[in-house]
Amino acid sequence: MTQAAQRMPLIDALKAVAALLVLLNHFSSYGPLAADLRAALPGLFDWFYEYGRMAVQIFLVIAGFLAARALSPRGEALAASPLPLIGKRYLRLVIPFLAALGLAIAAAAIADHWMDDEAIPDRATFAQWLAHALLLHGLLGVEALSAGVWYIAIDFQLFALMALLLWSGRDRRLAPLLVLATAVASLFWFNRDASWDNWALYFFGSYGLGAAAWWAADRRRLAAWLGVIATVVIAALIVDFRLRILLALAVALLLGFAQRNGLLARWPDARPLAFLGKISYSLFLVHFPVLLLANGLYAQSGLDSPFSALSSLSLAIGASLAVATLFHRWIESPEASRRITGALGWLLGQGLATLRRLPGVSALLAFFARRA
Repeated sequence: MTQAAQRMPLIDALKAVAALLVLLNHFSSYGPLAADLRAALPGLFDWFYEYGRMAVQIFLVIAGFLAARALSPRGEALAASPLPLIGKRYLRLVIPFLAALGLAIAAAAIADHWMDDEAIPDRATFAQWLAHALLLHGLLGVEALSAGVWYIAIDFQLFALMALLLWSGRDRRLAPLLVLATAVASLFWFNRDASWDNWALYFFGSYGLGAAAWWAADRRRLAAWLGVIATVVIAALIVDFRLRILLALAVALLLGFAQRNGLLARWPDARPLAFLGKISYSLFLVHFPVLLLANGLYAQSGLDSPFSALSSLSLAIGASLAVATLFHRWIESPEASRRITGALGWLLGQGLATLRRLPGVSALLAFFARRA
């Protein structure tokens, strides 16, 4: 989905809304600005604080929907090795992620001089940065360097797990059944145990609902197929009601019907939503550095009125959108990602060439080549 002609307006709109809700959740949760916002409009910002994080379910369902579209558009097994696809997904996520971490580390260092707040992460260590670079920070229990970074690691795990499941089920019918069976296991067991929340299995129920919504559009009896999906999820909710899973079901049903009826590719026709959807990953990545700086400036200003808090939030959201736009253009877009990957490959090649020219290195490499 890298070209304008391939974009889906409904998915862009959902991603735009989800990104803004996550942003408002974080601005309602961290720093002195959050405290004043919740005092100014307690009903509204308490709602963002309590429920804004559930917008992540929208991202999870969309991610599963698009993964099924890319990996198994007709419910077929993945014939080739999934490792190149997994590696490509890793680079697609981690290059902008590491750039955003650099912004977060710099913003935390600046904000630390302006205020004393628990929202500011401790000074980053190399081991901590390496755990983030390998997307193992959640599994290793490493303190996060930015808000919401657990999602990037989970997104990668989910894609890798789905690719492996589709590759393992070498039969057309078995491949999607493995994905759906894993989703059912998640809904009935893993998602009910918070100790699994650093693993893909905890979230695979929502991800699998997205995949099922894509595959449902290829069935002759859409209503029956989506009815089975809804029945399974409702049964899981009867066992243990979770509002986040109900939201995931609603998004999956919306995507399934929209894909079948052609609405996915033509509605809503709104440029602002399309633009926000396009930069939603960048906005997700860079809004926390902006949040830290905005809170630092707000603390330094000494203002504490409802008007000043709302005005500061408006400016911070505007700054987040501006930074996200630049970040998408220069770091996150497919074109920019290819340029960065190419530059890194060139630097790696130059480094290896330099090593080979060092005394003794060529002989050592030749020795190991002969032994191999």
